[in-house]
Amino acid sequence: MTIRRIKTGKRMSQAVVHGGTVTTAGQVAQKAGGESTAAQTKDILREIDELLAEAGTDKSRLLSATIWLVNMNNFAEMNSVWDEWVVPGATPTRACVESKLAAPQFSVEIAVVAAVD
Repeated sequence: MTIRRIKTGKRMSQAVVHGGTVTTAGQVAQKAGGESTAAQTKDILREIDELLAEAGTDKSRLLSATIWLVNMNNFAEMNSVWDEWVVPGATPTRACVESKLAAPQFSVEIAVVAAVD
């Protein structure tokens, strides 16, 4: 089976397509770092939409999502953006945990797995 890597760098790829699925690396807000959790979540979900499109799929084909929040007090703020983004009736399995992230300007990080035809 072919493995296709998307936006590959020295350390990691931003997405990998294999065996009918695409997995993304944890995405952080490249444009909205340091802004509110809602703004960061919007930025991340836009990045995920772009990665999924490049992989040949979209958010209606999500299988799972993992979300890391620096502070669970921001759970509702993140969810307000998430709930507007996901496709009703096509929501993935999901885990959301509190965790330190790679840099202090980030308050949320999201990784997803989606089906690809």
